[in-house]
Amino acid sequence: MKRSGVIIVAGGQGRRCGGSIPKQFALLAGRPVLAHTIGNFAQALPGASIVVVLPAEYIGFWNNLRARFDVAPHTVTAGGNERFHSVRNGLAALPEDVGLIAVQDGVRPLGSVKLIRRLTAEAAEHGTAIPVVEAADSYRETDGGTSYPLDRRRLRIVQTPQVFDAALLREAYRTDYDPEFTDDASVVERSGHAVRLCEGERQNLKITTPEDIAIAEALFAAREENACEGLPIE
Repeated sequence: MKRSGVIIVAGGQGRRCGGSIPKQFALLAGRPVLAHTIGNFAQALPGASIVVVLPAEYIGFWNNLRARFDVAPHTVTAGGNERFHSVRNGLAALPEDVGLIAVQDGVRPLGSVKLIRRLTAEAAEHGTAIPVVEAADSYRETDGGTSYPLDRRRLRIVQTPQVFDAALLREAYRTDYDPEFTDDASVVERSGHAVRLCEGERQNLKITTPEDIAIAEALFAAREENACEGLPIE
């Protein structure tokens, strides 16, 4: 397996989640959300270089906060105006010798070790690995005052971590920013490379609203209960 690098993008201000601090710093099961996310990768990919991208004005805050908890080793760099620029800053902070790069939302603390390892193995073989899950709700596309139903059988919900061959991802991010870029997969596709969709996890929740914190707390409690009962936790 090629040596891995990890970019954890936590450059947002978390306004939709409310609260006095960005959601990546909120406590979840007694630890910051971001600490959980970092720890998942440290456990899944021992020896990986982990770079956390934060708003420049919150780097000092995070350094003080993480000193109060057991957080896996990582380096920190400042984000940019858009997620695209934050990822590019993360790429510059990674060692040049990594062969695979995973890009993860800092506020996805529930992705399993098994998922991370499976996606990394897929990317090592195919060059890209994008986790997706089937749409469970009904969807409609709006156009002015009208709306149209969409066939949810053809829709997929895209998650992170998205994992790529390092040279491929670095090449893709040499392009100029486009507001149509929604994630790393869209940047890579713009450069002419196809992406490989892989099965994601329903529990791989992105914390966006206060309700998401409550759901994540319940999922963590269920994990702890399973651990106490001797059930496997991946």
